[in-house]
Amino acid sequence: MTDEMNQAAAPAAEAPAEVPAKFKKLVEDIEQMTVLELSEFVKVLEKKFGVSAAAAAGPAAGPAAPAEEGKSTVDVELTDTGGNKIAVIKAVKEALALGLKEAKDLVDAAPSLLKQGMKKEDAEELSKKLEAAGAKVTLK
Repeated sequence: MTDEMNQAAAPAAEAPAEVPAKFKKLVEDIEQMTVLELSEFVKVLEKKFGVSAAAAAGPAAGPAAPAEEGKSTVDVELTDTGGNKIAVIKAVKEALALGLKEAKDLVDAAPSLLKQGMKKEDAEELSKKLEAAGAKVTLK
């Protein structure tokens, strides 16, 4: 039965992931990256080519802006670490239940998205904790 399940699952997994041969190595390398490394990689590409991943969404991003007022969830972005980077790392580590290295990597990569889809009240609480540590935070 295991072989049957693998055969049934294989076409579903392969269909959307057809990778041209010229990109196979790149895709394999990206698959091996951690989420933090991917975040850093996207930022490098944005700087290198002068583009934004958010801008790539194009027209879909435009109409959503007026609807933000009624949004019940927000994204928390660390925009600046301020003068006390160590306190900000500790606050991020504690608030997001991360390891020290992961928290440091997020803080070092500022501006970086810390958490997506948080309830507005929880996001404001997280924002206050980080601002108390000296960071600048943007709720989107």
